Amino acid sequence: MDSQVLVALGLSLVGGLSTSLGALLVVLSNAPNLKMLGLLQGFAAGLMLSISFFDLAHNAINSIGFLKGNIWFFSGVIFFAFIANFIPEPTLAPSSDVKSKKTNGNAKGKDIMKKHRRQVMYSGIVTAIGISLHNFPEGMAVFLGSIKGLRVGLNLALAIALHNIPEGVAVALPVYFATQSKWQAFKLASLSGLAEPLGVIIVAYLFPSSLSPEILEGLLGAVGGVMAFLTLHEMLPLAFDYAGQKQAVKAVFFGMAFMSASLYFLEISLPADMSL
Repeated sequence: MDSQVLVALGLSLVGGLSTSLGALLVVLSNAPNLKMLGLLQGFAAGLMLSISFFDLAHNAINSIGFLKGNIWFFSGVIFFAFIANFIPEPTLAPSSDVKSKKTNGNAKGKDIMKKHRRQVMYSGIVTAIGISLHNFPEGMAVFLGSIKGLRVGLNLALAIALHNIPEGVAVALPVYFATQSKWQAFKLASLSGLAEPLGVIIVAYLFPSSLSPEILEGLLGAVGGVMAFLTLHEMLPLAFDYAGQKQAVKAVFFGMAFMSASLYFLEISLPADMSL
């Protein structure tokens, strides 16, 4: 393997595995109650929406034009809206007849909690997939930056590392709540960060010979549409249910502002002739 690729892989691992640090912040604390979970789901939804609109869709529109960028974005929305029809929603299994009201009440309460955990687990998986897809171009940027020089690649990797810590929290938190397993939460968050070194490998060995830059930008725009749909369809309803609409909306905008600031500082760390 080329030495430049090895350096880029090492730097991308620094950035990608910082999601593990975010996961550690979750697993070293107590499992949240439903209201706190709702607020943090709202925050995670804000992160996802900011990535979708201000990063992926924005870059696609700037790179391939307003019309093509929007076509790719809404193609992603329509595609996953269609796919969502075949994804079973978490539902309550019918409760068996019980002999006493007390037993019936206990069984119903347990069923409701099981439903909450299934919903939250699904939300965590959605977040992990969305953030993994978002991390691919970050790995590509680290590779291109490291070609320009070790200092550029190192600065970019450190900026991405700080940027990825809240993403690790967003993945690990719902998984921890749903499974009560610190290991499962840590593992899934860490795996989502490994998309960055995978992005290095893809850009080093497959790009640009097998994929034109226009198609790549269009696909990333479509990923933005998928993420936007998943966030509005799956994550926001949970945040509203658990934290209340007013508090959840505040958490969403806080998450959007946080990620927008993170994307800005990441952008200014890039060389003038590169963009993420």
